[in-house]
Amino acid sequence: MAEVLVVVEASEATGVKKVTLEMLTIARGLGTPSAVVFGDVAAVSEKLAEYGAEKIYAASGEDVQNYLVAPKATVVAELVKSVSPAAVLLASTQEGKEIAGRLAIKLDNGLLTDAVAVEADGTATQVVFAGSTIVKSKVTRGLPIVTIRPNSVTPEVAPATPAVEELTVAVSDADKLTRVVERVAEKKGSRPELTEASIVVSGGRGVASAENFALVEELADLLGGAVGASRAAVDSGFYPHQFQVGQTGKTVSPQLYIALGISGAIQHRAGMQTSKTIVAVNKDAEAPIFELADYGVVGDLNKVVPQAADEIRKRK
Repeated sequence: MAEVLVVVEASEATGVKKVTLEMLTIARGLGTPSAVVFGDVAAVSEKLAEYGAEKIYAASGEDVQNYLVAPKATVVAELVKSVSPAAVLLASTQEGKEIAGRLAIKLDNGLLTDAVAVEADGTATQVVFAGSTIVKSKVTRGLPIVTIRPNSVTPEVAPATPAVEELTVAVSDADKLTRVVERVAEKKGSRPELTEASIVVSGGRGVASAENFALVEELADLLGGAVGASRAAVDSGFYPHQFQVGQTGKTVSPQLYIALGISGAIQHRAGMQTSKTIVAVNKDAEAPIFELADYGVVGDLNKVVPQAADEIRKRK
């Protein structure tokens, strides 16, 4: 079977990101998964092997590490020309989509973004118009270059013993127009990363204040989950923007999503409606979030959340 190139998303703080494992799982339905790693291969090879990478292409050096995404796109483009893969999968993250766009231009190739599934013939499933419509799309020029939305599939273990091949990185001056001058590691707390958490507790405008978000954080910590926020809460200054869930924020698909004081506008629903179980707490019985929720509590979150927290403590 032809290779399927998976461009690895990883960080020093968390290692291989869950979306990479999802892409490896999807890749096995398209061909033979091969991972493309930028940086330290030793730090990620074990996890990639566990989830089915049959081969690892490693690209490192100053030309890759000291500049933004342009050199990475060039490396992947040259690799595509060399191995003629069945498809290229990238994460639908800021960097992943930029690499994908540059790659499509370099190869004069079609591109599909934000796919939640890819069939064996390269047909991608996409959720569009804020989650209201599902479409099937296919690249009509070249091979399938597809970016995968995080939390689209459940990663499946498929142990392999990958061979590692070092890539020669040769980029032009045009790829070096933007240089990285400083890296600042974001402080990582005890909570899981929002897009990879199996439990997410989010607060909305109904939380009423930044101080009151302590209720959201307390419930999340008791459940071992991540904290999210609606756009209204973020715009009101209740919580930082990087925790926004929604069409213009992050997409999550946890096993359990708890919405506290969130009305359920379509913008927010687009980022969480694929959650396995949704619990909503809102004092407005007509709030749209209840149309989506598996379980709903009509009441004041300032009374409901402390009661729920007490019950959780009793059962621990």
